[in-house]
Amino acid sequence: MNTNLALLLLLAPFLGFLINVFFGKSLGKTVSGIIGTLAVSVSFAVTLYFFSQISASKQAIQIQLFDWIQISNFKVDFGFLLDQLSVLWLLFVTGIGSLIHLYSIRYMHDDEKVHSFFAYLNLFVFFMITLVIGSNLLVMFIGWEGVGLCSYLLIGFWYKNQDFNDAAKKAFIMNRIGDLGLLVGIFIVGMLFNTLDFTALKTIFLTGGIEDKVTMISVAAFALFIGACGKSAQIPLYTWLPDAMAGPTPVSALIHAATMVTAGIFMITRMNFLFDITPDVQAIIAVVGAVTALFAATIGLVQNDIKKVLAYSTVSQLGLMFLALGLGAYEVAVFHVITHAFFKACLFLGSGSVIHALGGEQDMRNMGGLKKAMPITFVTMLIASLAISGVPLFSGFFSKDEILLVAFHHNIPLWVIGSVASIMTAFYMFRLMFLTFFKEFRGTVEQKHHLHESPSLITIPLIVLAIFATVGGLISLPGNSWLNEYLTPILPKLANAEHHLGNTEYMLMAIAVIGGIVGIGLAYAKYIKQNSVPSTDAAITGFSKVLYNKYYIDEIYDAIIVKPINVLSVFFRDKVETSLSALVFGFGKVTNEISYQGKKLQTGSIGLYLFAFVIGLCAIVSYLFLAQ
Repeated sequence: MNTNLALLLLLAPFLGFLINVFFGKSLGKTVSGIIGTLAVSVSFAVTLYFFSQISASKQAIQIQLFDWIQISNFKVDFGFLLDQLSVLWLLFVTGIGSLIHLYSIRYMHDDEKVHSFFAYLNLFVFFMITLVIGSNLLVMFIGWEGVGLCSYLLIGFWYKNQDFNDAAKKAFIMNRIGDLGLLVGIFIVGMLFNTLDFTALKTIFLTGGIEDKVTMISVAAFALFIGACGKSAQIPLYTWLPDAMAGPTPVSALIHAATMVTAGIFMITRMNFLFDITPDVQAIIAVVGAVTALFAATIGLVQNDIKKVLAYSTVSQLGLMFLALGLGAYEVAVFHVITHAFFKACLFLGSGSVIHALGGEQDMRNMGGLKKAMPITFVTMLIASLAISGVPLFSGFFSKDEILLVAFHHNIPLWVIGSVASIMTAFYMFRLMFLTFFKEFRGTVEQKHHLHESPSLITIPLIVLAIFATVGGLISLPGNSWLNEYLTPILPKLANAEHHLGNTEYMLMAIAVIGGIVGIGLAYAKYIKQNSVPSTDAAITGFSKVLYNKYYIDEIYDAIIVKPINVLSVFFRDKVETSLSALVFGFGKVTNEISYQGKKLQTGSIGLYLFAFVIGLCAIVSYLFLAQ
């Protein structure tokens, strides 16, 4: 029964993909959306069943479908692993994924290729489920590559716009760079241990006897981290993610909240036993995470595109998660993944609601005064903004504070960086809220005339996500963490972990809360009290211009990587390939000439053929006779 249900969990979205590919256009836009939504909802229902089963039994479910690869002692099965970690991930992948599909029915209704959109969304979820439930690194890699492919299809969905095509290609290529690192890590692990199975690898690491392999294990861990940097947008492979805003807003919510960007955190958490014995690599992960969190937050301070603000916010929040991973606090990283999925999906879908009401407008300088016309969108985005800013009792307060607490106890400079990034988060999120919903409307008269709250299919997912963004932190309260207890079979060290709050912890909490309030207060003073509106692009000067242009990182990459490769490509095309072509075609001409002369021997005369046969036979007999 478990095997059948696991297959249903995986294949329901794939079936939705097939139906929309072959019949979606004839079924109509609404039916196509309903089929896509139901497909993911079925996976969510099956996930709930497995969640209840595993919560009760505390036993993982392993399913082997067939032997896939066997070479000498190396063996890879095609199977699934449903345990506490994978089922937890599936809950928000399929749960939030279902809400995003429901939202998309109305949001994408006027698009001419709705059936293709839902087909791609379903395929995305199918590959994400494959990534999460794979029983070994190779099955996980199938899902890993699949979500990369689907992100390319979805980011470039409006392919008639060349900028959107470029953004899709950028995401695809940047992820291929990271994926090469992941492959190298997989190859090293397979070479060292003759297995890629997660359960088998964990047993090997826990039983010990691998001291002589620590150097190569460190290389493997670093290579796997490079793969995670690509998927989860960490420095230096982060630049694809802000450009992914080219896709429709539901795509942004799916990629940035529930699916693709969480893959790197999932993989490192799944391989926690490997990273635990490589402290040098963990230190690199922590530093990269902290620097990414601060770096992206500074860029988010001055962006005017509402979705770009949320994109850099995502990069920054992912940096905090990697900070926790690097400090060995995997459960804290997972906690923030979950709360982030709630409030970031709410924020992206809320921004989509605003864009929908304004006829496609994304520049916050042309917004303002929307809270009266769009009360549900305003309240839900306000709740999500309070959560991401770490305001007490909202979900982000609990998860972000845990990251900062861990950082303080391990590395105070990293705590300082994380705290500054968190203050900036509060500032730019309420900058977004004040510019979008407060003061007077700054758009066109036509836009003002058509201002309205979004339909229920858009607002219902917002309300559900806002509720979870409010109460989601209750799954891991200090001293009473359901999440930590639930993850103990995956992270055995949690069994002996102490969960208490002393004076130091309360002081750090107060500092974090005050920092968040200061960030909100600064935004209020600038954009409400002073009624400041961001300058036009041409008027931005000084360091603000550097931030607005994202430190010119794209231009630097273009100058030192893209253009030299293009020059080299042109050289090979015009010089090397031209010269080699003459040689290649020369071989072809020689072959043609030999063939032309050879065909003259084919006269069709049976007598001549018999004569040649006799001569040949005599030659063979003579050779054999003389050889003796």
